Amino acid sequence: MAPQKITDRLWSWASDLDASTRQQAERTSRLPIVAGHVALMADAHLGLGATVGSVVPTEGAIIPACVGVDIGCGMAAVRTDLVASDLPDDLTPMLDQIGRAIPAGMGRGHTGRRADARAERRSKAAAGWLRDHRPRTDLDPKQARTSLDQLGTLGSGNHFVEVCLDDDDTVWVVLHSGSRGIGNQLAQGHIARARKVAKRLEIGLEDPDLAYLLEGTPEFDHYVADLLWAQDYAARNRELMLDALLSVVFAEVGKGRQRELVDCHHNYSAREVHEGREVWVTRKGAIRAGVGELGIIPGSMGTSTYIVEGLGNAASYESCSHGAGRRLSRTKARKSLSPESLAEAMGDRTWLSDRAAALVDEHPDAYKDIRQVMADQADLVAVRTPLRQVLNYKG
Repeated sequence: MAPQKITDRLWSWASDLDASTRQQAERTSRLPIVAGHVALMADAHLGLGATVGSVVPTEGAIIPACVGVDIGCGMAAVRTDLVASDLPDDLTPMLDQIGRAIPAGMGRGHTGRRADARAERRSKAAAGWLRDHRPRTDLDPKQARTSLDQLGTLGSGNHFVEVCLDDDDTVWVVLHSGSRGIGNQLAQGHIARARKVAKRLEIGLEDPDLAYLLEGTPEFDHYVADLLWAQDYAARNRELMLDALLSVVFAEVGKGRQRELVDCHHNYSAREVHEGREVWVTRKGAIRAGVGELGIIPGSMGTSTYIVEGLGNAASYESCSHGAGRRLSRTKARKSLSPESLAEAMGDRTWLSDRAAALVDEHPDAYKDIRQVMADQADLVAVRTPLRQVLNYKG
């Protein structure tokens, strides 16, 4: 659909946009550093400090809360040479093996897990990457251990691993994760630092979480260095999990090769040129969708995922949604939805059904209708391949 111009400084592609989300985005759009308009994607919903599903162009400054606390969070998908008939009739053993290969859950890493050859390979790869890539911030011993232990792990919340089929019954693997605990800690530190800078400089803000760091200052340089490191950490995290995931799938099937990889961040900031101006474009819960660029847009547990090609829409700063977007907060989902209805929504998929009560806040009904979200952004992306899940694994 064509964007709705809520104000000259706020444009929206969301047909389902509640008042609190709109008001939050309006506050962001009124910041003096915003260069142009804020673009709300079709999945826009209320976030901490800044709206999830927003694209914010800024000149001479970055707002750490607009990037968010899971720096570099994103998606990865691999098309394999397998087809549906290659998969075992019972995928439960595969789900169990994925759980052994990829730790998931709040704060969980590899510590204490059985040190098999697969785990040792991951540990060596993680240690080598961290040795060659160090953040600007000096990590204390606990942070250093956590960053090593959690590299190659899924996390919790809406992070997931899936085995999917496309319309030709080709097997894909898909995963969603970010920079884990260390990315969160770095982000929280810089958000707090930005608040202090705003207070020191007496910058008036409608929301303290919208505090920004000015280019040319030590605080800005420090943040950008850690931002880029955390984005790289998140990308490496997905890479290690994909290796583990494909190893499990191919071992369970007895054959298989990777044919195509798609990978994209959706919580990040980058220098880009739009309308002849070089600006910082921050995408919080949004992915880049330049002409021909491939992206991944998941729905939720029990709904479709889409491999898409960007159309390069200038009004959205060449961006699109990162998913369906939440309709209910986690608290409201737990109160209003049931494990039984989640099991019904999951149908014949293989999933952690014994943990249904703990996964209710990820119920498909807690999210917007992904079909409507895709219809809302038909001018931003073209669907290349829809995927349907046969296996889902979450933290």
